[in-house]
Amino acid sequence: MIERVRPRRRITGMAAVLLPFTGDGSIDWPAFAAHVQRTAEAGLTPALNMDTGFVALLDPDTRVQVLGVGEECAHDFVAGAFVDDEPGAVYDDDAHLRAAEQVVAHGGTPVVFPSHGLAGVAEAEWLAAHERIGARCGRFLAFELSEVFLAQGRMLSLDAYRSLLGISACLGAKHSSLRRGPEWERLAARDALRPDFLVLTGNDLAIDMVMWGSDYLLGLATFAPDWFAKRDRWWHEGDARFFELNDALQALGSFAFRDPVPAYRHDAAMFQHLRGWVTDDRTHPASPRRPDADRDVLAALLEQCGAAASS
Repeated sequence: MIERVRPRRRITGMAAVLLPFTGDGSIDWPAFAAHVQRTAEAGLTPALNMDTGFVALLDPDTRVQVLGVGEECAHDFVAGAFVDDEPGAVYDDDAHLRAAEQVVAHGGTPVVFPSHGLAGVAEAEWLAAHERIGARCGRFLAFELSEVFLAQGRMLSLDAYRSLLGISACLGAKHSSLRRGPEWERLAARDALRPDFLVLTGNDLAIDMVMWGSDYLLGLATFAPDWFAKRDRWWHEGDARFFELNDALQALGSFAFRDPVPAYRHDAAMFQHLRGWVTDDRTHPASPRRPDADRDVLAALLEQCGAAASS
């Protein structure tokens, strides 16, 4: 795959926005709104109601409030169209259509979030369900998610992925296998069948996949949307400083996304606290936490990333 590196391409970046909490366990809505705006102003597309935003742990009214912030603070955003079902649930087509329509009603592009019901159907029905969402809602993004993130995650076969490329309303798909090989296979299929399709890497352990033609929708990007945007610009300009900044951001990702992976959200909160963006490093009370010792490591990584971005 080395010969497939694509210098000077313009990268499309999306950041899954962290939903911050205060010391009393409530959502810090002003800090959230500020970060949505900060992400958009950096040049990245805010991605709301994703795993980074604790979407599976929020009640329906709170998910709607999150969409309202996106509508108010960003001219363009994507958001998880989430159906809160239980393991073993039968696929509910109407619920998925309503979830996607809710995102569209607030001005966003739906990301069809994995559900237990959707994960349990055959690939042909999975594809048909996405066809129906496109017919009802217009453009949307699909989502392949490893089970290390959520139990209802699902990866497609390569044949099914090729069929997904044939759904015109599907603008792209987030690929979160955390493996390079399957993503390279998807890039090859995209190049052969539909060059405008966005292969959005969700591999926070290999953020250099943008060098091979991936774009991205990353939880790691919420740590530093400004520095991700600068990295992307340097790649487009052919500036060798891309590599040093990419390496620093990858060091941050490799630390934050270690097992247990869902605890990366606490590292994100601590990192944002170190940057002065939030007043507290709390996360959703049902989300796993990192040890206090992470703060010292994150402070060192913050300094490393800042130095690379300022070079």
